[in-house]
Amino acid sequence: MESEEMSNFFNLWLSVVVSLCYCYLIGKIIPKGSARLLCLLPVVCLFTLLPLNLSSINLGGTTAFFIAWLANFKLLLFAFGNGPLSSPSLSLPRFLAVGCLPIKIQQNPPPKPYLNSAHNKENPYLTPVNNEMPGRTKPKKGHQTHVNYAIKMITFALLLPVYDYSQHIHPTVMLVLYTCHIYIFLEIMLAMVAALARALLSLELEQQFNEPYLSTSLQDFWGRRWNIMVTSILRPTVYEPVLNICARFVGRKWAPIPAVFGTFVVSALMHELIYFYLGRVRPTWEVTCFFLLHGACLTAEVSLKKALRDKWRFPRVISTPLTVGFVMLTGFWLFFPQLLRCRADKKAFEEYAALVAFFRNVSLCSLRFRC
Repeated sequence: MESEEMSNFFNLWLSVVVSLCYCYLIGKIIPKGSARLLCLLPVVCLFTLLPLNLSSINLGGTTAFFIAWLANFKLLLFAFGNGPLSSPSLSLPRFLAVGCLPIKIQQNPPPKPYLNSAHNKENPYLTPVNNEMPGRTKPKKGHQTHVNYAIKMITFALLLPVYDYSQHIHPTVMLVLYTCHIYIFLEIMLAMVAALARALLSLELEQQFNEPYLSTSLQDFWGRRWNIMVTSILRPTVYEPVLNICARFVGRKWAPIPAVFGTFVVSALMHELIYFYLGRVRPTWEVTCFFLLHGACLTAEVSLKKALRDKWRFPRVISTPLTVGFVMLTGFWLFFPQLLRCRADKKAFEEYAALVAFFRNVSLCSLRFRC
């Protein structure tokens, strides 16, 4: 990557840190409400414009996702005393980390009181809930093991050389590879960011992906498995307000239907914005159609479940291939074409090649220096 691009990248993130320090100060002196919102709006506008300073697909796309979408939504919630930035116990370093990174601090439930039993009196170090020794904790549901991440990193590394022979590979196979590439890249990137935040600030963080290829329905895929950080931000900013408004007109039972669809509309617009950062071309609205289609199908799925009262469902061996197949086919049709037209894939692979060449040169220089 060019030195000018890296300079822009560091200056951009310096601006983000300074802006978030200002937001932290505003939170201390301005009460929540419209006054705080007015003070934070310049930062929201700045975060929307900053990604335009980057032309790199990897740096620009990642930065746009982190600050133009997630950070801005967190700040809008913070203006009204909601969201992950509104916890009064957040120190400035943690406020900065939660504000600009795709992480969410895990809220642990308060410990239950010890049971007054002879067994516990004899074994005071046993936990009251599951009588297990401290330190022998089971892996949290949805959190990936180191072996899992190692396999995905190896898979990602093996995918890169394949693209050199893309002209000899069927286009449908290439789309499947792109799907795997995007998923693995996102999961590894978010896991690395979370690991860094966890190590530096001793944070226990929520999961970000939960094996989306095992989804049994669209509700399971979008709500519980795919990019859970986005789901956790869209829920308080879009879903819950729309739900509360619609509950007055259609009742609490059916209010989730328009709330779900409204959430997909906002997600579609934010994806269009990120696509603009990547390609700098006028939107074709294919990505919007992708999310509107999924929003309509998901609302139909939720309506059907409510009508059947969850009495009948497909077995997992059928529902999982149907769900994953539907997501991939609609992605081939509507999600990828705009990316491919602006040559985002080619630019990304050129950046990977430049990065590999950089580390190779650094390794050779270090070896020569030792010799």
